[in-house]
Amino acid sequence: MNCKLIINILFLLLLFSCENENINEVPSYIQIDSVNLEENTSENITDVWIYVDDILQGVYELPCKIPLLEAGNHKLRVRAGIKENGISATRIPYPFYTSYIIENQNFISEESIILNPDFNYIDNITLINEDFEGVGLNLQPTLISDTTINLVNNTNNNYGQGVLNDSLITFEIATDDFNIDQLGPVFLELDYMSNTQFLVGVYANFPQSLVLQKDIIWITPKEEWNKIYINLSSTIQESNQAESFKVFIGMRRDFTQDTNWVNLDNLTIIY
Repeated sequence: MNCKLIINILFLLLLFSCENENINEVPSYIQIDSVNLEENTSENITDVWIYVDDILQGVYELPCKIPLLEAGNHKLRVRAGIKENGISATRIPYPFYTSYIIENQNFISEESIILNPDFNYIDNITLINEDFEGVGLNLQPTLISDTTINLVNNTNNNYGQGVLNDSLITFEIATDDFNIDQLGPVFLELDYMSNTQFLVGVYANFPQSLVLQKDIIWITPKEEWNKIYINLSSTIQESNQAESFKVFIGMRRDFTQDTNWVNLDNLTIIY
């Protein structure tokens, strides 16, 4: 080994030692077993994104106990994480939930900070919501649909149901038209339960009665209620010359089953 290489290695070791002399070698811990959304709606927050002094420390699936090599007072920020489009490999901090912030959190070696973060929706957002609790529905069958959506009156919660059986082949409903006059994130929040896959997409309405159908995601069946966050942003932005949009939900008959059905609730377009 030549002298120049030895000197470089020693310099790097010294530099690393100097940069890390203030790092606590014995970790403190943050423990988060659950989180809370302070709104009258459902949530499916699966992860937390942890920041110390606004530097990302990592993404952790709930519940979690997180080691941090910090000591003394620091700013602690927790963001609510979701599975974008319901896919485990695409986890993101949800842009419409507020952060949980402690400006001066004291980190003590070997001690655990137990948190139960509260989140809210951020201000200055637009919500287009159908929770099936009011009079009338903001969802209508499209021209290709063989049937409409049924309102199911439940003791605890009303919801909408689409059913295909006998000679019914296609179920498709769409929201009322909505306009988006600025670029930015656009999501569809949806609670669902189904015994077959169904499609979510967007109709983009252009001038001169031109309508483009843009399929986004096929959603797999769930035997229990599940919440999904579907990212509409790129689809909307690709059609930024459109005059308006509709979100549609469609289901095709699966003849391996006597009846196909999908239950829907808390359908919310948010931007």
